[in-house]
Amino acid sequence: MSTATLAPTTGVGEQVARKKRTTYEPIPMRTIMGVELRKMFDTRSGFWLMASIVILSVIATGAVILFAPADEQTYDSFAGAIGIPMTIVLPIIAALSITSEWSQRTGLTTFTMVPSRSRVVVAKLIDTVLIGITSILVALAVGALGNVIGSQLAGVPTTWDMTVSEVLYILAGNGLGLLMGFTLGVLFRNSAAAIVGYFVYSMVLPTLSALLAGAQDWYADAQRWVDFQFNQTGLFDGGFTAQDWASLAVTGAAWLLLPLAFGLWRVLRSEVK
Repeated sequence: MSTATLAPTTGVGEQVARKKRTTYEPIPMRTIMGVELRKMFDTRSGFWLMASIVILSVIATGAVILFAPADEQTYDSFAGAIGIPMTIVLPIIAALSITSEWSQRTGLTTFTMVPSRSRVVVAKLIDTVLIGITSILVALAVGALGNVIGSQLAGVPTTWDMTVSEVLYILAGNGLGLLMGFTLGVLFRNSAAAIVGYFVYSMVLPTLSALLAGAQDWYADAQRWVDFQFNQTGLFDGGFTAQDWASLAVTGAAWLLLPLAFGLWRVLRSEVK
């Protein structure tokens, strides 16, 4: 009697499935950006945080019209008043744009739909920068309107005492603050910790640095090479020299780029729950 042996064969259905397996193109970056931008406005807190930019700009403009002397009804006064709330609100918006994935527990859904976390983070960063630029331009437009109204009410000529380069310096200063807020959001991935961290960076550390510079001559000479906030604030005064740009680059690499790189490394490797 002979025994028949059957050679293992691959099923016909499996072969057909392999041939007909469909591959999909990655989700376009513009789609991811659109979704992330919409997520920043969807919640009540997000909506009112965005609206606060216009609201605070109007309040600051009204304060200058009501309380500033007639000789200070200039565009520079309005821009300076509006710039104060901008330096606080914009970094908070940037921080919340990234921490919301963890604080609101949407990260699991987001990174399931888009497995490439780096693309999501880049989309959030681009949206945040675009919102920051748009917000600053809107605020400057509100200040320009206030300048016209304020000078007319005060009976003085309308003074436009800001150049294009000065506006660009303001954009750069606020842009760095916004990036710092985003960096803290990536680094901590917790809304409260990121916001507190920004207030420590923007208010506590500069005060301590100024006190140390006033007490120690050696630190007064080295401050520009150590204190990133000192160089960032200097942008609002404009007129940077080559040495100023060099010190900004050195401190920016230490205070901004390195923490951002470490935070991104953690985001890409951490477990999402």
